[in-house]
Amino acid sequence: MVGLLHNAIADELRHARLMIEELAALLITDEHFVERYVDKLQTFDLLAQYAEENAAILERLANGLPSDEAIAPVRLTAVHDRLHAALGRG
Repeated sequence: MVGLLHNAIADELRHARLMIEELAALLITDEHFVERYVDKLQTFDLLAQYAEENAAILERLANGLPSDEAIAPVRLTAVHDRLHAALGRG
């Protein structure tokens, strides 16, 4: 049952990622917005990456991997470090 919930939450995170990506795609069509906030646009990509990394972790947990193994493939160092710290291994 927990695995089903992990998978459902992973799907929700992926849906959030798609919404973030769609919003970013819409905003970059506005030349004035891009000129004013170009330095902030990378935040959309980072949010999408966070959502995807966490969705992947939940799927690995749902498939029965131990926490350490579920976290190991995380590419975003900040996420990886925070999750290891949460497990008391940081």
